[in-house]
Amino acid sequence: MLKFLTTTLGRLRLIAFIEGVSYLILLFVAMPLKYMYDEPQAVRTVGSIHGFLFVAYVLLVFLTKIEHRWDWAKTRLLLLISLIPFGNFYADRKWLAPDSQ
Repeated sequence: MLKFLTTTLGRLRLIAFIEGVSYLILLFVAMPLKYMYDEPQAVRTVGSIHGFLFVAYVLLVFLTKIEHRWDWAKTRLLLLISLIPFGNFYADRKWLAPDSQ
């Protein structure tokens, strides 16, 4: 676990995972609670947490871009794929994991 906190790439991978999970909870738990059971508080709570994590993810993508000298294509791809459910998990395997470097 500590290996994720020692490098910018590790922190990006950790936040990407947590942000991806929060996105899935927002889409598949909070949204149905809001629209099927009239519980809008679930979306407010989970949405706020997810929003904070998404901003942290975007900032870490840019910090990692600078540190690892990524091109703009990879940076844009990582930002766009985070908008797709399960996208962060795919990006982690494909572009962020140490064995994919």
